[in-house]
Amino acid sequence: MAAVTLTRINKTFGETEIIPDLTLSIPDGSFTVLVGPSGCGKSTLLRMIAGLEQPTTGAVSIGERDVTREEPSERGISMVFQSYALFPHMTVEQNIDFGMRLAKIPRTERQTRVSAAAEVLHLTHLLKRKPIALSGGQRQRVAIGRAIVRNPAVFLFDEPLSNLDAALRTQMRVELADLHERIKATMIYVTHDQVEAMTLADQIVVMNSGRIEQVGSPLELYDAPRTLFVATFIGSPRMNLISGESATREAAATIGIRPEHIDLYIDADDGTGDWSGRLRFAEHLGNETIFYVESDIGEIIVRRNGHHHLKTGTTVRMVPDRKHLHRFDEDGIRIPAVTPPGDLCGYDESLEKNR
Repeated sequence: MAAVTLTRINKTFGETEIIPDLTLSIPDGSFTVLVGPSGCGKSTLLRMIAGLEQPTTGAVSIGERDVTREEPSERGISMVFQSYALFPHMTVEQNIDFGMRLAKIPRTERQTRVSAAAEVLHLTHLLKRKPIALSGGQRQRVAIGRAIVRNPAVFLFDEPLSNLDAALRTQMRVELADLHERIKATMIYVTHDQVEAMTLADQIVVMNSGRIEQVGSPLELYDAPRTLFVATFIGSPRMNLISGESATREAAATIGIRPEHIDLYIDADDGTGDWSGRLRFAEHLGNETIFYVESDIGEIIVRRNGHHHLKTGTTVRMVPDRKHLHRFDEDGIRIPAVTPPGDLCGYDESLEKNR
């Protein structure tokens, strides 16, 4: 295992700057997820850690070793890609074993490593099958097994679950989390899916246009987003953002509130500071209902537990829980909240270290 440190990394392609002056520390043994929209630079960053791309300037360290100019094979890393890249004519065992055979590792040791990886990944009963006889999730586990047997210092995952259907993605997230708990290795995982980031990571790095917007635990980012970008990217459904008079009353350019922190009523009593609107659409998900309400301050999304059968077009009143309001200034930066200690919407100074 090893920590990974990126120091003042810059990457340009011709005149196009992809990553400008980025510094990041990835703790030893952490499961760190790089998340952001397509084109934000997260895969480029991962490839520079792997050695598949060279930074224009800056340094990459793994452990206490500067690996900036080292070849990928010298860095002590293993990488799992979006495509499984399995050899169709080889069995599962042969696919997992292939890299070790090229490295001329003795056969007895190879067999020991393959058996151990197969047990961890629940592949023991599949070792004699070929990829065509495997499900998508099983193929991805074989690709991960091929990485495990190299005993790397760092695992790199580049959107490994994006080819799987929803049910398999959920299953594989659980298996990856279990794998990390078992082997305690440093893992760096790239995805555009914030649900994957929230469920897998102990550290999330939110990227936007090659820059780091915020670094923190999943709940730190959810409860105290540092910028408007993080506020809207982390959380599903997205956070409601409101500007104008409603924000001005809170001494902010924009206020935000998550859908679960708004109460919804169908009575006509307009309380002070309440919002009213017309129900445009409702998503009935069984365990919860998501309401989309048209109002004078824009579309408001409300999440309520359980079943709620309101007709489209119903006039509703919305009451935000003000202790959960998030305030942002004209530059989209979070404004420290003057709230009692421990309040979820309070300002946590410890997050400033991640700015």
